[in-house]
Amino acid sequence: MNSAADVWASVLEILGRELTPTSITTWFDDCEAVDLKDSMLVLRSVNDPTDFKHDVIVSRFTEPIKNALREIFSGDFDVRVLTQKEYQEYCAAKSSERETSTYGKNFTFDRFIVGPSNKFAHAAARAVAEAPAESYNPLFIYGESGLGKTHLLYAISNQVQSQRPSFKTLYVRGEDFTNELISAIQTNRMVEFREKYRQVDLLLVDDIQFIAGKVQTQEEFFHTFNTLYDAGKQIVLTSDRPPMDIVRLEDRLRTRFESGLLADIQPPDYETRVAIAKYKAAQFGLALSEENFSYIAENVTSNVRQIEGLVKKLIAYRDLMQGEITKETIDRAIGEIKKTFAPTPELIMQETASYFNVTVDDLKSQSRSRDTVTARQVSMYLMRVMLDIPLKDIGTHHGGRDHSTVINSIQQVEKQMTKSSQFVDTIKDIKANITAKR
Repeated sequence: MNSAADVWASVLEILGRELTPTSITTWFDDCEAVDLKDSMLVLRSVNDPTDFKHDVIVSRFTEPIKNALREIFSGDFDVRVLTQKEYQEYCAAKSSERETSTYGKNFTFDRFIVGPSNKFAHAAARAVAEAPAESYNPLFIYGESGLGKTHLLYAISNQVQSQRPSFKTLYVRGEDFTNELISAIQTNRMVEFREKYRQVDLLLVDDIQFIAGKVQTQEEFFHTFNTLYDAGKQIVLTSDRPPMDIVRLEDRLRTRFESGLLADIQPPDYETRVAIAKYKAAQFGLALSEENFSYIAENVTSNVRQIEGLVKKLIAYRDLMQGEITKETIDRAIGEIKKTFAPTPELIMQETASYFNVTVDDLKSQSRSRDTVTARQVSMYLMRVMLDIPLKDIGTHHGGRDHSTVINSIQQVEKQMTKSSQFVDTIKDIKANITAKR
């Protein structure tokens, strides 16, 4: 599926046709996509304590954003911009929604296309669903973004709740766990927070790698894990990499994650990609020739999410052009899908800043603190290697720095990478976090 961040990146690209770079930077630089569902894109302005930017975006840019969404999806889409208070309430409501059996109801084992690349993880997930806490506890599923890890989590949840209605099941993303913890600390609701997570029968945590480097979050999750495990409750975790490769994960958590069953998911092979393309096409009512299915499988090789996005794009083309889908049409759609799945400069800055415990504003500032300088240099380096955009544009994203500063920053990172394997791991870790968010 296309993530909210992917769609927002496409919206900004379209807005850039009519707005100046200064306007884009001023009003949207710290604007973050929160959610995408029910024909609505949900946004928030991260650094907006007075809700000033929120009010400007709502009054001046709602219609242009809707028009951009209409261009992307070939249909009417709405947009909602959250205030800071509304964002906290939205996160709480979303978390509660995930606790219900209806969330992710379409993600079942029957709808999961099994192939050599995911057979073991699928079998392990089914075993856990059939006998929670009896076979593999914890179960740790890892693999790159878009390969079906979240699908398996929901499939476990749906089967357990169907067969064991009395079971208390809770799904949460690693990043949301951190945000909820921060909110609980700020509002003095730690008792309620701990009760929520430590009194369940099945805890499913998606993208657990995002708690790495966050000391208090890791401390809280360590005790949550121990409480559930000692009580004989099932824990299932997913990550984009195995525990040993999560650089800033505490050893005590790493050993616990590795104490159960580790199951990896690899990119699907050709036959599996054909099967996925056919299944998604049938799901969305798209008829294609065998030749076209083969062509898709040959040219979209990285993950399931891109195949699904491609099928949706082809449906839009079919409805607009009222004609047969050709290889030329597929080529065009493939190009757009791959562009959509590329990370944005904003995402690179957000993930780099988060990793070094600084803010995006710090990256743009004149601060010379050690952590800020390192984070700024890494952010510039990653923009160059992951996006290959002009040096001038990289400098603009980082507070208007000139190209010589950007060159020097990139060289400093490259130099440090030759000296320190730990620094190389840091770069790999941040890149993995960025890739997982696409």
